[in-house]
Amino acid sequence: MLRPRAFAASAWSAAAVAVAVGLVVAGCKVQFSTPEPGSSPAPAPGATSAPATSSPSTSAQAGPLIIEPSAGFSPVYNLINHARHSIDVTMYEFSDGTAENDLAAAAARGVHVRVVLDQREESLNSGAYHFLTSHGVKVVWSWSKYEYTHQKTVVVDGTDAVIMTANLTSNYYVTSRDFLVVDSNRADIAAISAVFDADFDHTSVTPSDGADLVWSPTDSQDKLLALINGATTSLRIYSEEMGDTSVEDALINAAKRGVDVQVCGENEDGEYNSAYSRLADAGVHISYYSSSTGFYIHGKVIEADYGTSHAKMFIGSENFSSTSLDRNRELGLIFSGPAVLSAMASTFAADFQRGQHVPSS
Repeated sequence: MLRPRAFAASAWSAAAVAVAVGLVVAGCKVQFSTPEPGSSPAPAPGATSAPATSSPSTSAQAGPLIIEPSAGFSPVYNLINHARHSIDVTMYEFSDGTAENDLAAAAARGVHVRVVLDQREESLNSGAYHFLTSHGVKVVWSWSKYEYTHQKTVVVDGTDAVIMTANLTSNYYVTSRDFLVVDSNRADIAAISAVFDADFDHTSVTPSDGADLVWSPTDSQDKLLALINGATTSLRIYSEEMGDTSVEDALINAAKRGVDVQVCGENEDGEYNSAYSRLADAGVHISYYSSSTGFYIHGKVIEADYGTSHAKMFIGSENFSSTSLDRNRELGLIFSGPAVLSAMASTFAADFQRGQHVPSS
């Protein structure tokens, strides 16, 4: 915010999205192309799919994982363009002419298109708001019950959801490290759709976690703390923001019990110097970037125990801040799958190495 399982039968499930970006993966590992910070995105798409099998009770399976900036946003555009019945969009910041035109075209061909935009970002979102409403899309401003509606989700035909760390703001696409995951689990989609209906109508709802969703302000802090506290070997973390003492304490405790904890984040103008120093002094390894116009860590990820049989990962809109965890509308997902975990680990290693490291005192 600093920057102003078992798959449902669907024509546009995870495998179809992989086709849409020109890459078909049959449950195998894919080597991602990780661009140099600040460089132009690589032309090859960055997408990989987890096996479309029933998920264990501890963690859902999802895929493909789409890594920005190398992949581009064509997976999102293609889902919109192939929608037959409905599209629901919840977006913190929306300024993407391609997506706006695609939603308008969907509405024109009879698709029921609804959008929730964060009202606190009205100055940025007003262009999309007026364009979409003038083209038959039903758009509402977010409910004031939440400090921010920071969720970033696109649900198509009630069968596929793209859960993103990225906003639909095209001017940041070429510089932001972000992640998108396609979720087609029936329970997840039902839960996301029920919350969308309530948020669109500005009515109260207690979100269901589906297979393994992570909602703010309902249970995100508890679920992220459980993921951190349950780690036994390693934690790889992307976080644009810091500031939640409970999360920072959990990372420190993990390092003290022998977990290899690595954090890759942002620290423009030294905003998180104090938090990073405290973490580094306790044995947490910190690497950060500090340019709002260059390569920027916008992703929100926790990858726990990579390389073990119980490895799993969180991706979502939640930052490590009390605002994000306790007062915003946010959505993330905890899931597993060897291909997506491997892709994340490779990307993280490159980003962590290139960042500025914080020494312990």
